[in-house]
Amino acid sequence: MRQMRSYPTTADLENPLYYLENMNTLVDWVAAHHSDLLTEFERARLASFRALPVAARALLTRMVMRTGDLFRVDKLNYPELPQPETDAVAELIAEQWLEPAPLLGLEDVFRLFTLAELRPLFADWLAQNRLPKSLPKAQLREALAATLPEPEPVHRWFDQPVPQVVQVQDMALFDRIRLMFFGNLRQSWTDFVLVELGVQQFETVPFTPESRAFQHRAEVDSYLQMHQCRERLDAGEAAEEVWPDISAPVDNSWLASRRNRLLLELGRQAERQGNSKLALQAWAASGHREARLKQLRLLERLKRFEEAWAIAGQWQTGKLSDAETQGLERILKRLAPKMGAPKPQVPTKPLIREITVTLPKPDSGTVEQAALAHLTSESAPVFYVENTLINALFGLLCWRVIFKPIAGAFFHPFHIGPADLTREDFVARRQTEFDQCFALLETEAYRRIIRETFKAKQGLANPFVAWPVVTEDLLELAMECIPPAHLRALFDRLLTNVKEHRSGFPDLIRFIPNGEAPEHRYEMIEVKGPGDRLQDHQRRWLAFFDQQGIPASVCYVRWQDAGGSS
Repeated sequence: MRQMRSYPTTADLENPLYYLENMNTLVDWVAAHHSDLLTEFERARLASFRALPVAARALLTRMVMRTGDLFRVDKLNYPELPQPETDAVAELIAEQWLEPAPLLGLEDVFRLFTLAELRPLFADWLAQNRLPKSLPKAQLREALAATLPEPEPVHRWFDQPVPQVVQVQDMALFDRIRLMFFGNLRQSWTDFVLVELGVQQFETVPFTPESRAFQHRAEVDSYLQMHQCRERLDAGEAAEEVWPDISAPVDNSWLASRRNRLLLELGRQAERQGNSKLALQAWAASGHREARLKQLRLLERLKRFEEAWAIAGQWQTGKLSDAETQGLERILKRLAPKMGAPKPQVPTKPLIREITVTLPKPDSGTVEQAALAHLTSESAPVFYVENTLINALFGLLCWRVIFKPIAGAFFHPFHIGPADLTREDFVARRQTEFDQCFALLETEAYRRIIRETFKAKQGLANPFVAWPVVTEDLLELAMECIPPAHLRALFDRLLTNVKEHRSGFPDLIRFIPNGEAPEHRYEMIEVKGPGDRLQDHQRRWLAFFDQQGIPASVCYVRWQDAGGSS
């Protein structure tokens, strides 16, 4: 496999053809790292693309990025091209990138032409059918659709000369290389080609054949098949019609995760469409963390209590996130009486310290800022950190693990973080390395690693580190005041469900550097203004703090009225 000579860079927005530079980077990256997953014809087409004159290549890039594959030549207007658009179109037709006379269906004609252009075309037909010539466009299209017109080239639709319509060829190839570059088809070309990636700095991750998500062309085909199934579901097609086309289980953890999500959605659609049997079948086959709860809830609604009880009992023995645990507890509580079993023990209500402060309502600023100003002091400074501080300490300590080049984690050089960050197997595939990082918390080495990483990686994108907020002084104060055992507990919980547990942290943190007890030299403070209540994920964090002996409280702010009373 051909390797790229140097790490790719992003285009400068001062270059009017910056989008073409970025597209060239994308095509070169795929050709260099995924050549063996392309057919000989596909490799030849990519080479042909790179050999096109600049104007033709730039125009094709613009067309590929737009919606659909049919274009009126007279509507192609890109002043930055070094040649006229018509010359570029002629070049693309000559190189078979554009079809010069595509067949147009009724929907195509109505999308490409205005009502003023269409009315003369169908004037006689409207008169013959005793329809008003001023019929709105949507109603005109609906009336004509009943006649089932056959697709025709554009000149066959109109009696008078009309602008040329062309069709982009090889869109399937462009979708394939977009998939291999991004690792998904959710991201559009504009996510890369039309953004100034230079404003963001990215970690350099070694990209080797072993770290690729796709090892075989059949895996790319499998992804594309799953994507088509998802599009069919999104278009409203019956789940039972899509079900037979779901690909078989694959021996590829990254693709297996995609399949699990597809099965989760198919089950949702099946349930909405009244097909409970298929919904249960799809969720039973899905390994997605949400599928099991949906399966249990549906079994409960169907009064199939014994099945639900058996599945819930098996699931209870596994490692669950807080949300899963809460959902399972509620189901078991409802099922127990029906099964003649004792109700599960109700979890002890956490002891949450609460304080209420009455403050003058400020002319500007948030309730959190008002609480911070009231609570802070020289000996016990308070900072607004919300979800940034603990995440940053974790991200800096575990930087090398987060950016470990393993299959399905990184597809191109411009990732903010690993693509599998919120997948169920994110931790399992890196467990040994995470254990090594957490072992550092038992020595003073963790402080050195965090300091060194903070300086060495300053400004580089990391999904856990918000650089503008996290300062060196804040980190030093946090490491001085937060016991490493507490950090370990927080990090462990974070990893049980990264997607869920990266948020919900209290708004403020108060440091008490001179506090006598090491475990009480800081306090996390959730702020709630008038009428505001704790959310479920915040309650779960507070319950966790209580279990772990982590100091935390909720500060309820009340505003003084104009007369000075609360």
